[in-house]
Amino acid sequence: MNDNSPRMTDRLISAATEVLHPHRVGDRLFGNVGSALLTGSGTLHTGVCIDTGSGTGFCAEHAAIAAMVTAREYRIARIVAVWRSDEGVLHVLPPCGRCREFIRQVDPGNLDTEVVLGRATVAPLRELLPAHAWPDPLD
Repeated sequence: MNDNSPRMTDRLISAATEVLHPHRVGDRLFGNVGSALLTGSGTLHTGVCIDTGSGTGFCAEHAAIAAMVTAREYRIARIVAVWRSDEGVLHVLPPCGRCREFIRQVDPGNLDTEVVLGRATVAPLRELLPAHAWPDPLD
């Protein structure tokens, strides 16, 4: 995590925006959300969402993380997801609960992942994932 500047946030938003290529298959939409992440070593990975029936699709963050793991990296320094409305307005999307937990489980250090919530707003995953510690035994 070498660059905490707004410039890094803009770079990630730009990379996520570049992979937005919505494609409709029946009533499903693929690639309408893009994600970009920066690893602890400074490598950039991107991915898009795939909306399929029966809950078998996945979020853009999952695709970017899969690309990262394929490259044998596990630590996420910063991550963002974006979506463009039908009017052409770009939005940063916070990760859903499933993505938040997925990020956490890929590497324990990812609780410190900086999640981009807007051009000027970044929060550590630990603040977005309450009660993230494994519970103590009852007995």
